Amino acid sequence: MSQFFRASVGAVITNKQGEVLLLERSDTPGAWQFPQGGIDDQEEPLSAALREIEEETGIRPQALSLLHQHPRLVSYELPPEWRSAKLGRGQTQRWFFLLYLADPKAIILPCPGEFQQWRWINFQESLSLVAQFRQEIYRELAREFATITPLSK
Repeated sequence: MSQFFRASVGAVITNKQGEVLLLERSDTPGAWQFPQGGIDDQEEPLSAALREIEEETGIRPQALSLLHQHPRLVSYELPPEWRSAKLGRGQTQRWFFLLYLADPKAIILPCPGEFQQWRWINFQESLSLVAQFRQEIYRELAREFATITPLSK
């Protein structure tokens, strides 16, 4: 099995009320996460994040405003049964924090798609809904989120 960590991006999308957008995976009901995905060759990380957001949520880049980029790369290991030639041992990610400017009720997920439903939720509440192997990264993201926007207070 490959031992590499896949280069990827992730996005924490917040609305004007300070809630974050959480998505439930179509292939694993009950598994919630933020938008994330791989970086294509020669693709800039922010462009990759905006592309992934649009592919996974239908949210167009014009409906988002960049608030902050996490100051460092973060990594996590996948459980052994989830590792593959595409995903490797885990992911090393660049995370972005974005403000959603459109109507928070107007999100229409692509169908069929990677996700089956979405919700706006308090960041701290989201920590109990994500997979165990992602929880430490999400706790770190929550700490960073609290420092960058008064919306999260």
